[in-house]
Amino acid sequence: MILGKKFLKKIRGDASFRIFYRKKNKKKTSIFVIAKREKEKNLLIYDAINKLLSKNGIRAPKLLSHNYNQNYIEIQDFGEISIYSILRNKKKKLQIFKKIILLLNKLQKINTKKIKNFKNKNYRLPIYSKKLLFNETKLFLKWYVPKILIKKKSLVLNKKLTNEFNLLLSKIKLKNNIFVHRDFHVSNLMKVKKQIGILDSQDALFGNKAYDLASLIDDVRLKTSFSLKNSIYNYYVQTNKKQINENYFRNDFEILSVLRNLKIIGIFTRLATRDKKKKYLKLIPYAWKLIENRINNNIIFADLKNYLDDNFSMKTRMKK
Repeated sequence: MILGKKFLKKIRGDASFRIFYRKKNKKKTSIFVIAKREKEKNLLIYDAINKLLSKNGIRAPKLLSHNYNQNYIEIQDFGEISIYSILRNKKKKLQIFKKIILLLNKLQKINTKKIKNFKNKNYRLPIYSKKLLFNETKLFLKWYVPKILIKKKSLVLNKKLTNEFNLLLSKIKLKNNIFVHRDFHVSNLMKVKKQIGILDSQDALFGNKAYDLASLIDDVRLKTSFSLKNSIYNYYVQTNKKQINENYFRNDFEILSVLRNLKIIGIFTRLATRDKKKKYLKLIPYAWKLIENRINNNIIFADLKNYLDDNFSMKTRMKK
């Protein structure tokens, strides 16, 4: 037992295998993160990345206590006000996104690749290799395609898409030398006093400079206009003019956005099929819209567009 039940209140979790409780003790609160599956990633690595962020002046939950044998850590409570909830109810969104971009710029200056966890063991951040990106995108092939197409058509399409994914990945220009949160979207950003705090950092690694921006702008959870997406993108470029080759960056941004949202469709289908978490299916139609917005306006995706259009009708894409 961690604590008596009267001290703990279960709170809404995420798509992971973690369970979250808020502990109330007088005027203070904290969060208990319980993870029996993927325990190392969700407890040890999560703590290590949070330490790394804090050391670089970024708000991340501090570790308050831990018991690895009992599958939990206790961390600082960032409250219940997410940037997502603020943006949903705000008409003028760009000013908030500009603050997020400044936070992203700070995040991307992190160059430490090794940090100790609470067991005093070093954790080295991995590299977001093209092989890893490819394996993630294959989740679309493994989970979504067989759900929609009969086996014979599924096998043929998967072979074509496998070749196309590899071809797109071969066209990526930038190096894997930038800190990547890997799930940088507004649901993982919290209002902490006058600052923005970051959650869900256990998957961080070193990868492409465009990845987290694609995650933020083409976020399946928050619908935004394409004009706003362009304004956010332009503000990022404006604040990074000396650090990027704009043509290379735009190329990688588009490719990573498309592959990421194909991966997300695969993940949401897996969550519904394997884990019985069906609430994420309602987000798939917007993921398709985000993909369409990129592939319809860039010749680099011509073959991918044909494969997808030939096999997934608009009716199929809109199905929740």
